[in-house]
Amino acid sequence: MAVRRVERRGSGARLVVPAPGPGWEARLGESIAVSGVCLTLAGRAAAEGAAPQSRRQEGDLLFDLSAETLARTRLGALEPGEPLNLERSLRLGDRVGGHLVAGHVDGLATLVEARESGDGDSVLAFEVDEGLERYLVEKGSVALDGVSLTVVEPRGRRFEVAVIPVTLERTSLGSWKPGARVHVEADLIGKWIERLLRERG
Repeated sequence: MAVRRVERRGSGARLVVPAPGPGWEARLGESIAVSGVCLTLAGRAAAEGAAPQSRRQEGDLLFDLSAETLARTRLGALEPGEPLNLERSLRLGDRVGGHLVAGHVDGLATLVEARESGDGDSVLAFEVDEGLERYLVEKGSVALDGVSLTVVEPRGRRFEVAVIPVTLERTSLGSWKPGARVHVEADLIGKWIERLLRERG
């Protein structure tokens, strides 16, 4: 999925994203993770060049971005055509295939290196913003633009992730180049433990 456009609106903005495909259901007010950021579906609009459709059921997805969201994420800097990851909210009783991701961005990371591992996988090396390194644990979990990944060899603010071909094909990871800025969400369990220990200390 890719960005249709970002419209500035006062201190906020509206993000317009094409729906994944015909019949893709999403109700107004539903929470959808957009590249790892939990957003509320504010409306539907007929896609450009398409015949008139029901604005409640078909067409582009409309998300309103608050000033706080623009300040804490890179959504306001998105360009038309830039790849995005879309994920529906998990329902109680659904199978959990990765770690729990809330869509609450803790900061950003920069891709510093991308290389082939020799067995078809890719290794991506990142540097997180200062302060986030405390959440980097060997074999721990991290979400990058909403994609659940495993931390490999953390060293200070730098760490690596190994990415299999299907993940590169089905997410925005395959389009990332060195210098790309991505959303980071640290593991929820680690953040809760940190909070509890701080309160007890």
